[in-house]
Amino acid sequence: MREVRIEKLEKLDQETLERLIGIYMSAYEGMREYGGEGESYAKRYLRWCWSKAKDGFFVAKIGDEIVGFIVCDNDWYSRYEGRKVGAIHEFAVDKKFQGHGIGHKLMEKCLEYLEKHTDKIELWVGEKNEVAKRFYREYGFKAVGKHGIWVRMVKEKPDKEKETVESG
Repeated sequence: MREVRIEKLEKLDQETLERLIGIYMSAYEGMREYGGEGESYAKRYLRWCWSKAKDGFFVAKIGDEIVGFIVCDNDWYSRYEGRKVGAIHEFAVDKKFQGHGIGHKLMEKCLEYLEKHTDKIELWVGEKNEVAKRFYREYGFKAVGKHGIWVRMVKEKPDKEKETVESG
């Protein structure tokens, strides 16, 4: 496989939006209960993601082709935390490109971005999506609640003082 580059999405034109919708639909294949109500929903949702988190909208590219994306919001008001935290609104890799480390590269870029801005990151994942939950746990996310078919997971930045005491 050719080199994968992670880039900030610079503009959401019609062609890019169509590609992102294709990736979104592919990633949720077989898990429709988590992927919304089809392409028109995906189009509205991805436009909302773009309007909410332009600075944290990253794409994975092989050559000129977008093969995955992650939407990282550094200014999300969490009603569960009662304050602003970082949030991952969407994360998808085209099914044809899964299993090649692209998701890891996207997540690492997202965490690098969000950890500059916040001490806590939240996301929601489908309760039956065991692969995604395991992936998030690898990055230090912990399940902390549930709402309907969704599990809320959070990752806290390690406390510097605590690290010093434990290692000293």
